[in-house]
Order: sequence, then structure tokens, then C-alpha cells
Amino acid sequence: MINKRQTNYQYEERTTLKKSLKAHWVWAIALGSSIGWGAFVQPTNWLETAGPIGVILGFIIGAFLMMLIAVSYGFLIKSFPVSGGEFAYSFISLGRTHAFICGWFLTLGYICIVALNASAFALMFKFIFPKIIENLKLYQIAGWDIYAMEIVISTFVLAIFGYFNVKGTGLSGRMQFVFCSIMIISVLAITAMVGFHPSTELSNVQPLFSTDKTAFAAIISIVAIAPWAFVGFDNVPQAAEEFHFSSKKAFLLIILAIFFAAILYSLMIISTAMIQPWETLAGASHAWGTAAAINDLLGTIGLLILVVALTMGIFTGLNGFIISSSRLLFAMSRAKIIPESFSKLHPTYKTPYFGIAFTVILAMIAPWFGRQALLWVVDMSSVGVTIAYFYTCFTAFSLFKWSKDKDFNPSKHVVSPLKKSIAAIGMIASLVFLGLLLVPGSPAFLGIESRIALTVWIILGVIFYLAKRTELKQIPTKELNYLILGNEEVIAKNK
Repeated sequence: MINKRQTNYQYEERTTLKKSLKAHWVWAIALGSSIGWGAFVQPTNWLETAGPIGVILGFIIGAFLMMLIAVSYGFLIKSFPVSGGEFAYSFISLGRTHAFICGWFLTLGYICIVALNASAFALMFKFIFPKIIENLKLYQIAGWDIYAMEIVISTFVLAIFGYFNVKGTGLSGRMQFVFCSIMIISVLAITAMVGFHPSTELSNVQPLFSTDKTAFAAIISIVAIAPWAFVGFDNVPQAAEEFHFSSKKAFLLIILAIFFAAILYSLMIISTAMIQPWETLAGASHAWGTAAAINDLLGTIGLLILVVALTMGIFTGLNGFIISSSRLLFAMSRAKIIPESFSKLHPTYKTPYFGIAFTVILAMIAPWFGRQALLWVVDMSSVGVTIAYFYTCFTAFSLFKWSKDKDFNPSKHVVSPLKKSIAAIGMIASLVFLGLLLVPGSPAFLGIESRIALTVWIILGVIFYLAKRTELKQIPTKELNYLILGNEEVIAKNK
């Protein structure tokens, strides 16, 4: 839909998205995007890193920190229910340059997660049907063999979900809820089958922590990956413009998504650890340790349920992040930061089809470079997500007031010392997460390949910004306010 508004400058066209998302669909987008392939593929690796209780406590603490950050998200979604999420929020508090920085990092992060989920789907096929997949080897990159069938499968699943997203947000939202429900039922079934199996014992969970590090170090090593583990709840603000319900509900939906994500992660850890002494399981050289363990205990039925859970986790991740990346591109295009094609809507389905196609096609390139190379970029993209968390908390902090001072404006600010304090804690938590990724010696310090990829992306961003800087600076602040926020009142700083 096109909204025209007369300003002091010119008539402007502001394309808006159809309000078609129901509350339970948005909850499923947040939860399904948070619980991706990692919950079903990574348990044995996490157990080796921290031990069963170390992993669970790490995820619980990480979920709590994410909930603190979610306070800022809830307030900003309620106040500014527009597409773009963190891109719009950073514009509100720090202006157009910071909005570009935030959007640049988030775009890469979202598209990389789409690509990673597609490659995880091919990897699952490789584990179940190795003879079919391991045919027609093409080449090797970073020690990873590239097979033609892997590329075909990844490309096919991306094309399917791209098509579904173009067909409409209502369809993709409904699908997301169905996929998410099946995933939850599958995890509960696995937990019950393992828990009540006569050969499983709680003693297998001993020792509670990894023996090669302190309990504190074990827990922190898991807390450090919380931005990656729970990324997905921030998909909610990207879809805020399409809410077919009050934006006041967004905070509760995010909290519930984070809460259930922590539970599902914990259930998969306990289920895996109880099958046999977890140190033996973690030390095994299986390509998919969790699947091997469940297959040994529960046989084909257990493996089938795990495959269904993983498939649903991948599908919800694909669907959720295609929605988010296309909406982020839509918002940046509407603000005239990237080409206007990204803000055009499909003539029939009224979806940002160009952004959807761009996301899917770019993700289709990734399987040609192998999963190991893709993991370098995805690890690096965690930096972008963490930066977005900081911008969101900073914006909320700037809008919350300790008390009514001379600068207080009831149309822009809220007096809430508690929420301002929580926003400050969210800022600190974001900086801690960023430090864990970038400070040498930390448990989550990026590898050399990821740091190189990060540097390349920053350089590309600087080049693109310098090319657009003059044009961007010429757009009046009122006009940008209207294009980004739907309100020409000067809220953002003129930077």
C-alpha cells in the first residue's frame, strides 16, 4: 500500500505492509528462529565444552540476559511498530549514519543464518543418506568436500521457502506456527522416550561440569554464545508493521519465546546426556553425535523423531529469517539507503518480493563455498547481532527518563527509573557479549578466518556508505522521520 503525505519538501511515497500477522504466529517466528539446527546437532559439542549442568546454566543465564535486552525491544516495538526494527531504533537515537551501520551488519547476519539453515538441511540428508549425497564430488574448500547433491538440496529448499514468503505473510506465518508446534511435540517426545527408557540413568549426567575447566569458565563459555543461540527473538520488531494485533503484546511474545527456547535447549541437553555417560558420547567422533546416540538407544523411531525435530527447526529458521531479512531490506530501501527495488511490493501478494528473492539468491551462493567457510562468516555475523542489541538498548535508555527534567517531552519520553536501569544493564550485557567475541583469550573469541571476514565486511560497508553519503545527507530529517517511522515529527538526531 502507498501512503502519500504532504511535507514542507515534496510529496512523498511511503510504502507500507499489510497487517496480517496474528500474535501466535509472531511468537512462533521468534521461538522457531531461536531454535534452529543447533539445538539438535550441537548438544554433544556443548557437553564437551561445559558439561550438562554447565550448558543448562549457561543457557538459563543467557536467556535471562536476553530477557533484560527484550525490555528495550518491547518498549520500542510498542512505540514504533514499523519494519526495520533495530535499523529504525538506531536512527531514532543516533541518526542516519548509525542506522546504516546497524542495518549493514544485521543484513549480513540474517542472510548468513538463512544460508546456514539451508546447508544444515543438506547436512541432515548427508547423515541419513550418505551414499546418495556423497556422489559427484566437485571440489574441496577448507577441508570440506563439496558435493553436487548438497548444493541441489540447499538450493531447492531455499527456492521453496522463497516462494512461500512471496505468496504472503499470512501463509508464512501460519506455516511457522505449524512447524514450531511439531518441533515442540518432537522434543517432548524425545525427552519422554529417553527419560522413561529402562537403560537410561541420571548417573550418566555425571560429572555435572566439564573436567578440563572450572565450573565458572564452563558456564561462561556457554553464556558467550547466547546472542547466537537466542538470535531470532529480534525478528519480532522486523515484522512489527504487519501485526494484526496490538503492538503492546510484543514484549510478552518475546519473553515467552526466549523462555521456551531455553527450555527446549535444556531438554535436548538432558536427553542427550542421559543416554550414556556423556563424556564418552562427547568424545566420540560422530558427524552427528546426538543422532548416533538416540539411534543406538531408541532405534529408527527415535532417529525419525529427531530428524522431524531438526527439519522443523531448520524450516522455522529459514522462514523466520527470510521474513526478517526481507523486511530489513524493505525498511532500508524505503529510507533511500539502498535501491528502491527492495521496497516494491508484489502486485498480487503485497509482499517485498525483491528483498525475498535477493535473500534467497544470495543464500544459494553459500553452499558452493562449503559449510566450514560459511561458519566463519556466520561466527562473524554474531558481532552484528550484538551491535544491534546495543543500539536497541541505547535507544530505549535515551527515551526513558529518571524523572521529569527540563528536556522531558511526554510525546517522546517515558519516566521509568526501573526500565532505564534495565536498558542500561542491557547495554552493558551487549558490550560484554561483544567483548567475548572480540577480546583475545575469551571463550568465544572469533577465529582468524571470522576476523578476516568481519574486516572485509566493514571495508565494504565503508565503501558503500561513502558512495551514498552525499545523497543520504541531503535528505531532510523530517523526510527520513516520515519514511522510516511514519511520522514526520523530528524525533531522531540530525546526524
